[in-house]
Amino acid sequence: MSTTLEDLKLRYGDRYKWLVLFSLMIGSMASILASTIVNVAVPDLSEHFGIDQGRAQWVSTAFMLAMTLSMLCTPWLLLRFGLRRTYAGAVLLLLCGGVVGGFSVNYPMLISMRVTEGLAAGVLQPIPAIFVLRAFDSSEHGRAMGVFGFGVVLAPAVGPSVGGFLVEQFGWRSIFFVVVPFCVLVLFLTRKLLPRISSMAGDAKSLDWKGLLLVGAGVVALLNGLVYLQKETGAGIALVLAGLAMTAVFIWYQLRAPHPLVAMEVFRYRQFAMAAGVAFIYGIGLFGSTYLLPVYTQMALHYSPTHAGLVILPAGIVLALVIPLAGRMVDYYSPHVLVASGIGLLALSFVLMSTGTPGTGYVALMVWAIIGRIGLGFVLPALSVGAMRGVDPAWIAHGTSTINFLRQLGGAIGVSLAGIVLEWRLVAHKTGLEDVGGNAADRIKAFDETFLFLAAICFAAMVAAWQIRPATPRD
Repeated sequence: MSTTLEDLKLRYGDRYKWLVLFSLMIGSMASILASTIVNVAVPDLSEHFGIDQGRAQWVSTAFMLAMTLSMLCTPWLLLRFGLRRTYAGAVLLLLCGGVVGGFSVNYPMLISMRVTEGLAAGVLQPIPAIFVLRAFDSSEHGRAMGVFGFGVVLAPAVGPSVGGFLVEQFGWRSIFFVVVPFCVLVLFLTRKLLPRISSMAGDAKSLDWKGLLLVGAGVVALLNGLVYLQKETGAGIALVLAGLAMTAVFIWYQLRAPHPLVAMEVFRYRQFAMAAGVAFIYGIGLFGSTYLLPVYTQMALHYSPTHAGLVILPAGIVLALVIPLAGRMVDYYSPHVLVASGIGLLALSFVLMSTGTPGTGYVALMVWAIIGRIGLGFVLPALSVGAMRGVDPAWIAHGTSTINFLRQLGGAIGVSLAGIVLEWRLVAHKTGLEDVGGNAADRIKAFDETFLFLAAICFAAMVAAWQIRPATPRD
């Protein structure tokens, strides 16, 4: 059982911070697994609950929306409750969402449990980066982020493959229970390694509930508007405009709030502001494709769930091998070069995906996915380190949470945008996902054009990536 921080450091020596990072990595793996493993089950969920593609995408969108909003609360939770209680509480919430979600009897219950998992994941996601930036020397930041990233990328790599096998053999309910062993292990490690009194605890100001409500209402209106655009254009436009207006009010309020959710002062640093833009755009492309690829392989190419998951397994393994190397490179090369190069490779992967035809081979899809994941390996360690390098240490927790918030917000919007563009192109080609006979070529063309849209999004992020230079405060 853990005692004080000094006792734990004396007991484990120099490896103590690496052991803590390992335990934090397991929790993040569980949350990412919960996020990505469900995508391969979207067709089965649509059939089981009798819902269309637009409602089915909310299985992913609801999770990401909840995760996006709860990320903003992480700095306050760490100050209020400390690392141990915050992390253990989030893991327990994730465990509850997984177990109850597996027993869902209707669609609303399923969505509510996805929201529960998303709330937990949002708290878990920023903590490892905050810990690395605080507990490790600046010369070790890249290596630590690389080691952490090595474990984290295994979850989305293995998740779809394991999920596809489970869906085929045991049904969609089984995928919710995958997080259980991870959560149990993390709770054991948390009790063993984390001190009762955390060095991250401090003077927690009152939580900015007004800001949280404003950004929550704005994001919900925006995402609902994007969904409505597919069928009710007028209502969709109204909701999108309302969402943008509430987001603008949120930013105005954060500039004046005594204890804001988002510390706007950190945007005075040029490299942070540019990295925030990259994180948002990059999130659109990455998570949009994470949702799109399993649907593409099953609904357009008619692969089984197992084979659909196996398409990106080699890419995930390559990513796991690349990311520690990229983490070490961050300590020697400018992050803006690594981020821009990585996003360029991700965009190239989408361009290659957009050339798919009914005759596209299984191996070709694997190779195209590998190219994108190599790029992702360069982006992940460099983006967080590049954004926060040179920033006042007082803003590290807020800045890291903000970067994660914007990436996940982009991801939630990306899932919706991918669904919208896909639906638009399916209508343009006079086909649909439900067609199983003719029109196979037209259906694949709709997916090709959606991948091309994601490639354009990534190319836009490259422009901002070149501006992630050494920290310079601006007026």
